[in-house]
Amino acid sequence: MNDKVHICAASDCDCGMSRRDFLRVSALSTASIAAPLLFAGDAMAQQGPKGDDQPVKIGYLPITDATPLLVAHGRKLFEAEGLQAEAPRLFRSWAQIIEAFVSGQVNVIHLLSPATMSVRYGAKFPAKVVAWNHINGSALTVAKDINKVTDLGGRSVAIPFWYSIHNVLLQQILTRNGLTVVSKGRETAIGPKEVNLVVLAPAEMVSALASKSIAGFIVAEPFNALAETNGVGKILRFSGDAWKNHACCVTFLSERDISTRPEWAQRVTNAIVKAQLWTRSNQIDTARLLSSSDSHRYTPHALQVLSKVLTVTDYAEYEKSGVIVHKDWNQRRIDFQPFPFPSYTEQMVRALQQVRVEGDTSFLHKLDPAFVAKDLVDDRFVRKAIAAVGGPAAFGLPANLMRSETLAI
Repeated sequence: MNDKVHICAASDCDCGMSRRDFLRVSALSTASIAAPLLFAGDAMAQQGPKGDDQPVKIGYLPITDATPLLVAHGRKLFEAEGLQAEAPRLFRSWAQIIEAFVSGQVNVIHLLSPATMSVRYGAKFPAKVVAWNHINGSALTVAKDINKVTDLGGRSVAIPFWYSIHNVLLQQILTRNGLTVVSKGRETAIGPKEVNLVVLAPAEMVSALASKSIAGFIVAEPFNALAETNGVGKILRFSGDAWKNHACCVTFLSERDISTRPEWAQRVTNAIVKAQLWTRSNQIDTARLLSSSDSHRYTPHALQVLSKVLTVTDYAEYEKSGVIVHKDWNQRRIDFQPFPFPSYTEQMVRALQQVRVEGDTSFLHKLDPAFVAKDLVDDRFVRKAIAAVGGPAAFGLPANLMRSETLAI
């Protein structure tokens, strides 16, 4: 079957927003294009408040990955750290949030962990990961007529971004099942053993699945839960059941803020760590805070949908249907812990180097995983923040803050 996909699929697609977003981020990977944005960001920083007086300006997408940032804002945890915080700014796509961050419009964002490499090493924008935002929290959702991975042959599947753990895991799953990953224009035939990957903003995925433009998508919650609730799709695999306790989104700060305002960076991290700790014990209250019925209006999502993600209620059915393979991992659909394990970063680099990524990837294949684990991440602030709330045990982490990666595709 050849789906007629009217969204960005390859370089010859001219359908609109998704393609423009892709081109904007591709352009940022060219130093000459990125330079004006870097200059604009510096100019805004020089004109704005100095030191700890600088307000926290959050940029986020309406997904549960943003939970710690929104909880910290909603519960006034930034203010408790002596900081000012502006109303968080909602963006529709990853390209938009990256552009706003690089140009200085926002200064605290959650970003796909692989995308941080594109920003730092592709666009050469000096920024660092200071904490993880969450673990797990994504899934491969498919149309009702898809019952196994091989049924996706000849169809199109959406990913949120080429530089994403979603892209990595999906390609590994497809390859393991004998399928070939392609990225073709919307008028090009898809072979029966091929799966065509298309980039689509998370907020557009459920409607694309409902209209049969795509046969599935892999993305952050709550869009998987939304597809289930609306009866247009079903979960085929949880990402955390393929890569145990993987990171997806991370907290990303500019190196300028880290070096010139280290106390500000520490206080921001403190608030985010405290938000994660509170969220772990207050799941339904977190769902209420993020829901469209709350006064903050952080997301357009109903409490019913968010509760399906944030509170563990129906894992037995997923186990019975075979969606969850690794029952012994005892994982939540989404969970929260802030420490950025180096082993994950190294594995992420190796994995991304082995899968298909559109655009200029010359920088990617020159990266050394061990170097990236040390250079991309600054864990000074999160170590102090974790120690201040009871140490690693407060998050169920090993005392030495070390682990090995477990993947079972």
